[in-house]
Amino acid sequence: MPKKNRSAEKRIRQSEKARKVNAANRKVLAKSAKEFLSVIKAGDKAAAKKAFDSYSSVADKSAKKGAISKNAASRRKSRAAAKVAALA
Repeated sequence: MPKKNRSAEKRIRQSEKARKVNAANRKVLAKSAKEFLSVIKAGDKAAAKKAFDSYSSVADKSAKKGAISKNAASRRKSRAAAKVAALA
Protein backbone atom coordinates (compact mmCIF):
# COMPACT_ATOMS: atom_id res chain seq x y z
CA MET A 1 0.00 0.00 0.00
CA PRO A 2 1.52 3.32 -1.01
CA LYS A 3 1.85 5.93 1.71
CA LYS A 4 0.55 9.20 0.37
CA ASN A 5 0.46 11.33 3.49
CA ARG A 6 0.23 11.24 7.28
CA SER A 7 -3.55 11.07 7.37
CA ALA A 8 -3.58 8.13 4.95
CA GLU A 9 -1.00 6.30 7.07
CA LYS A 10 -3.09 6.91 10.19
CA ARG A 11 -6.24 5.69 8.47
CA ILE A 12 -4.44 2.49 7.46
CA ARG A 13 -3.40 1.93 11.10
CA GLN A 14 -6.95 2.59 12.33
CA SER A 15 -8.50 0.27 9.77
CA GLU A 16 -6.13 -2.56 10.63
CA LYS A 17 -6.84 -2.19 14.35
CA ALA A 18 -10.61 -2.18 13.75
CA ARG A 19 -10.33 -5.22 11.48
CA LYS A 20 -8.59 -7.20 14.22
CA VAL A 21 -11.14 -6.20 16.87
CA ASN A 22 -14.07 -7.05 14.59
CA ALA A 23 -12.53 -10.40 13.67
CA ALA A 24 -12.13 -11.28 17.34
CA ASN A 25 -15.76 -10.33 18.05
CA ARG A 26 -17.02 -12.39 15.12
CA LYS A 27 -14.95 -15.36 16.32
CA VAL A 28 -16.59 -15.19 19.76
CA LEU A 29 -19.99 -15.04 18.06
CA ALA A 30 -19.20 -18.02 15.85
CA LYS A 31 -18.04 -20.05 18.86
CA SER A 32 -21.24 -19.20 20.71
CA ALA A 33 -23.33 -20.21 17.68
CA LYS A 34 -21.51 -23.53 17.45
CA GLU A 35 -22.15 -24.25 21.12
CA PHE A 36 -25.83 -23.32 20.73
CA LEU A 37 -26.26 -25.60 17.72
CA SER A 38 -24.63 -28.52 19.54
CA VAL A 39 -27.13 -28.11 22.40
CA ILE A 40 -30.01 -27.95 19.89
CA LYS A 41 -28.77 -31.14 18.26
CA ALA A 42 -28.77 -32.86 21.68
CA GLY A 43 -32.48 -32.03 21.99
CA ASP A 44 -32.66 -30.81 25.61
CA LYS A 45 -35.22 -27.98 25.78
CA ALA A 46 -34.05 -26.51 29.11
CA ALA A 47 -30.39 -26.49 28.08
CA ALA A 48 -31.36 -25.07 24.69
CA LYS A 49 -33.18 -22.16 26.35
CA LYS A 50 -30.12 -21.42 28.49
CA ALA A 51 -27.82 -21.65 25.46
CA PHE A 52 -30.17 -19.38 23.49
CA ASP A 53 -29.98 -16.72 26.20
CA SER A 54 -26.19 -16.84 26.07
CA TYR A 55 -26.09 -16.76 22.26
CA SER A 56 -28.58 -13.90 22.15
CA SER A 57 -26.44 -11.88 24.53
CA VAL A 58 -23.29 -12.46 22.50
CA ALA A 59 -25.10 -11.48 19.28
CA ASP A 60 -26.34 -8.24 20.82
CA LYS A 61 -22.88 -7.40 22.13
CA SER A 62 -21.33 -8.04 18.71
CA ALA A 63 -23.90 -5.71 17.14
CA LYS A 64 -23.26 -3.06 19.77
CA LYS A 65 -19.53 -3.23 19.07
CA GLY A 66 -20.13 -3.01 15.31
CA ALA A 67 -18.79 -6.44 14.37
CA ILE A 68 -22.16 -7.29 12.80
CA SER A 69 -25.13 -5.08 12.00
CA LYS A 70 -28.13 -4.70 14.29
CA ASN A 71 -30.34 -6.42 11.70
CA ALA A 72 -27.90 -9.34 11.39
CA ALA A 73 -28.01 -9.85 15.16
CA SER A 74 -31.80 -9.72 15.12
CA ARG A 75 -31.97 -12.22 12.26
CA ARG A 76 -29.62 -14.65 14.02
CA LYS A 77 -31.60 -14.42 17.26
CA SER A 78 -34.88 -14.96 15.43
CA ARG A 79 -33.63 -18.09 13.69
CA ALA A 80 -32.17 -19.40 16.95
CA ALA A 81 -35.45 -18.79 18.78
CA ALA A 82 -37.32 -20.72 16.08
CA LYS A 83 -34.98 -23.68 16.60
CA VAL A 84 -35.62 -23.60 20.35
CA ALA A 85 -39.38 -23.43 19.77
CA ALA A 86 -39.22 -26.36 17.38
CA LEU A 87 -37.86 -28.59 20.15
CA ALA A 88 -41.22 -28.59 21.98
